[in-house]
Amino acid sequence: MTGALPAAAYPEYLRCLAEADESAAVEVARGLLDAGVPADRVLLDLVAPAQAEVGERWARNEWNVAQEHAATHVSEQVVAAVSAYAGVRPERGRVVVACMDGEWHALPARLVAEVLRLRGWQVTFLGASVPAAHLVSYLHRHDAYAVALACALPMRLPQAHRMIEACRRSDVPIVVGGRGFGVDGRWARRLGVAWAPDAPAAAELLADERALRASPPAGLAQLADDEYAGLISRRAELIDSALAELAHRMPATRVYTPSQLDSTVSDLGYILDFLAAALYVDDGSLFTEFVEWLEAILDSRGVPAVAIAGTLRHLSGALRDFPRAAGYLADGYVSLPSPERRASAPEA
Repeated sequence: MTGALPAAAYPEYLRCLAEADESAAVEVARGLLDAGVPADRVLLDLVAPAQAEVGERWARNEWNVAQEHAATHVSEQVVAAVSAYAGVRPERGRVVVACMDGEWHALPARLVAEVLRLRGWQVTFLGASVPAAHLVSYLHRHDAYAVALACALPMRLPQAHRMIEACRRSDVPIVVGGRGFGVDGRWARRLGVAWAPDAPAAAELLADERALRASPPAGLAQLADDEYAGLISRRAELIDSALAELAHRMPATRVYTPSQLDSTVSDLGYILDFLAAALYVDDGSLFTEFVEWLEAILDSRGVPAVAIAGTLRHLSGALRDFPRAAGYLADGYVSLPSPERRASAPEA
């Protein structure tokens, strides 16, 4: 019976988020707790799906950044209230939970941290964008049983690998999670690290130290071709050339406001960063999935797919000496919704 209660409360909770009504949102959560719903189920069956919907509303351009931030803040306060209500005394070892360097979406990791705390672990939550050196310094000062690292964006995978290796040198077991490692954990396996699809799975994995430490070796032999390093070294140059090509092809971009220009430069940077991550793990699907996502985002904001298509063609030409990168760019081009562009896809 209690399993149906969060679903019934979900519409009201979303309304609270839409109105940034912190007090009302906390009352919804407390009502579920008073009705006997376990604290972890409130977090996983109410707060987590609602936060996913917040992200979807931003992606559909129904909410702006301010609305998304306000809703996220409300959910953070709800998480704190649920944890305080439960009042669990930790009896197990210390688990350090952190987001990758450059990763600012901290609420999913916070949910994992609180679920682990509710399962009896002593949890230290370091929050968003933790530099690897600072994390290692913390591990040296404190006796940690394990580290749980979160990554929401695949473009952070190279940084994630460096962070994972830094933790390994401290001989601390690691579990990772988040969409950045793929919905099935495929890129976690490529980096040779234990992966959990959700907070309960992370708790189960942490309870089995042998499974936690039994990770396959990283499969990164492709880095020997230097395409990843070459792309990173040319990132600024490629952004400049792509921006110039865009201005030539779409004259309207020449009169962009500073804000529009910043957004365009950011989008070009994301294209290159996702391409670099695909090279790092040797998986073109990472880049293709990003292109499809970017096309949907820009379409909701009135930017035609042809803008992306032209940029991909330009980059393919600029990177003709990078066969893997050119192939990924060609596949991304073909994934765009236009039979004409599919028919004229650039050759890898």
